[in-house]
Amino acid sequence: MVSRLKTALNWRIKTPFYYGWLILAMAFVSAFAATGVTQVVMGGIQIFITEDTGWEGTTISIAVTSGTWLSGLFAPFLGRLADRYGPRWLMAAGLFAAGISFLWLGGVQVIWQFFAAYILGRAISNPSLIGVVPRTAAVNFFRRRRNMVLALMSTYRPVGGAINIQIISFIAIRHGWRAAYRYWGILSFLLLLPLILIMRRRPEDIGMLPDGDTPVDTARTGAMARGARTARDQGVEFSWTAKEAWRTGSYWLIGATAVMGTIAAGTTGYSLVPYLYAEVGLSKTQAVGVLSFGTFLAITNLGWGYLADLITPRRCLVICLVGTAATLVFLMLVDSLSMALAFALVWGIFSGSVGSLEQMVLAQYYGRASYGTIVGVLNPFQTFGLGVGPVLATVFQQTVGNYVIFYSLLLGVHLAGALFIFLARQPARPSRPPPDAPISAG
Repeated sequence: MVSRLKTALNWRIKTPFYYGWLILAMAFVSAFAATGVTQVVMGGIQIFITEDTGWEGTTISIAVTSGTWLSGLFAPFLGRLADRYGPRWLMAAGLFAAGISFLWLGGVQVIWQFFAAYILGRAISNPSLIGVVPRTAAVNFFRRRRNMVLALMSTYRPVGGAINIQIISFIAIRHGWRAAYRYWGILSFLLLLPLILIMRRRPEDIGMLPDGDTPVDTARTGAMARGARTARDQGVEFSWTAKEAWRTGSYWLIGATAVMGTIAAGTTGYSLVPYLYAEVGLSKTQAVGVLSFGTFLAITNLGWGYLADLITPRRCLVICLVGTAATLVFLMLVDSLSMALAFALVWGIFSGSVGSLEQMVLAQYYGRASYGTIVGVLNPFQTFGLGVGPVLATVFQQTVGNYVIFYSLLLGVHLAGALFIFLARQPARPSRPPPDAPISAG
């Protein structure tokens, strides 16, 4: 019985293309389901929940912040496990938790149930399905195409979120927001088996090299020889240990950039629908549409991934943070739907790339062997910044009410992040041999 189970788990689909692309596809489907409890989606649909239940927006924002912060506390632990064991069971646990959360949200009637259901789904699914775990798998499966792949993965949350905002809003108008979450719960459980069968830790575990370079197949001597030549020609990637990375000033400057960028982008996104609805005078549907449009434009991260190969991820990140700061000046002048859409166009292109470029910088500087641990330790700081957004936006709206001051402060936060990443130069390698041994031909 045990041997049959082991055989079933080791079985994999034979694809006519590199298996890493199937890993990315499964990661996208899982992230799409998990975005139902992301901050951007809750920011877009919060109006439907508050009007239906009578709960205060501040109360909703506290639940969102709590779930976000708790997800950050899980990230270092999950990152270390991803380095050691791979994504299969970690992502399965996250998808199971998301399914329970969605079904629970589909039946909540009192606020404590909403808190418990939302925090459960957000805290577990974010690092395991959207953040550190699937990104660690991507870094392991790709090297030459790594910047482009991380750019692609960074579109999963915003693109999935943009679609989810529209779907949940559509269902909420006709059947209620609870029904939408029940559907998402069913979807999550349907995805569990495919995820378990597809996900793997590293390409070497299935006889391949990163990027789909010539596979090392012990049953085929010719393939082994070609694999050995490929490894020699390309060289072995130098990977830092987590402790070595933590000792460099650049690591903490990158972390500071991530916090600044996350606070500014998360707060802007969460406040956008209430601002456009209450201050600019757009309808709910129009305001939600503007947020979805801007969020969806994170698909342009693919262009930033290409540009990062040309001028380095660090320089791209400086450009994006300065560009996003400039869009906030324009946001304060918006007074019509056309201007709001123009803002969303530029804002989506610049702001949606900050997270992916930060991941590229970390991979470029420190390699893949301890990537999950290295990224995971920064995640609590980043999710702290993300969690600040909902509460900051809601409290500021209810107490100060002056969005010019609010967005001016966020502009300054963006510029501070640009300064930090400008100072984060690539550190000198530790004086030791690379920890990744060359792949043997036999």
